[in-house]
Amino acid sequence: MIRKITTIIVPFLLPGIVLAAGEPLANPLKFKTIADFIAGALQVLVMIALPIIVLFLVIAGFKFISAQGNEGKLGEAKKNFFYVIIGAGLIMGAWILAKLIAGTVSQLTG
Repeated sequence: MIRKITTIIVPFLLPGIVLAAGEPLANPLKFKTIADFIAGALQVLVMIALPIIVLFLVIAGFKFISAQGNEGKLGEAKKNFFYVIIGAGLIMGAWILAKLIAGTVSQLTG
C-alpha cells in the first residue's frame, strides 16, 4: 500500500526538487536581520493593539460613569482602568525595547 502511494506521489514532487536545486533560496520578507523582523512584528502588534486599547479605555471610562458612587462598581472600574494601562505599557515597552535592540545590533554589525 505504501509503495503504491509513493509511486503516485514521488513523480509529482521530483520536478520541484530538481528545479529548487539550481537556485538559492530567496528571502520572501523585507527584513534582513532577525532583530528587524522582531521589531516589524511588534510594530504590527502595536498597530493592531492601539484601537483595542482605546476601546478598552472607553469601556473603563463608561464603567466609571455608570458606577454612580457605588464602591463595588467603582473599584471594578479602577481595576479595569489599571489593567488597560498596564497592558498598553507592556505592548509599547516591548515595541520600544525591540527598536532599541535592533538599532544597537545594526550599529554593532555595521
